[in-house]
Amino acid sequence: MTSERDVGFTEFVTANRGRLERAARLLTYGNEQDAEDLVQQALTKLYVHWPRVARGTGPLTYSYRILTTTFIDESRRAWRRHERTGSLPAETGVPAPDADTRATVLAALAAVPPRQRAVIVLRYLLDQSVEQTATLLHCSEGTVKSQSAKALATLRIRLADVHTDTTHHGGTS
Repeated sequence: MTSERDVGFTEFVTANRGRLERAARLLTYGNEQDAEDLVQQALTKLYVHWPRVARGTGPLTYSYRILTTTFIDESRRAWRRHERTGSLPAETGVPAPDADTRATVLAALAAVPPRQRAVIVLRYLLDQSVEQTATLLHCSEGTVKSQSAKALATLRIRLADVHTDTTHHGGTS
């Protein structure tokens, strides 16, 4: 016998798992295995709180909060800290970048600390406002703005370094 809780949770997961997986792939800079693990951990935590979350007005927003918090917590574990490569999540309606561009962007994203990466993913890839991002990450709007600025600066430097290397070593840009 399936409970009303299980039906509601299953409907939510069916409708939103793709969004959560895309966000997780972006947070894990394209690592499919880590993204799947992250989504599973987040959904487990969400299920525990589902009766309260389901009564609220934003289960998806709450899911993003759990996802980013779990990602930040997991990234603090020493055994998770190693360089990874993977592919960017597919974007509906946007042409996929070529393999070199994808690898370059993932490498640059990997250089961004986890909390700053969470800000970048939420703000610029999931189109959350500064206020929404602050709420999701349990921090002030000023922190979101400063973390965003630092993350973008790191990305610019990394991407500029790659561009400089390819133009000085016979690569294309």
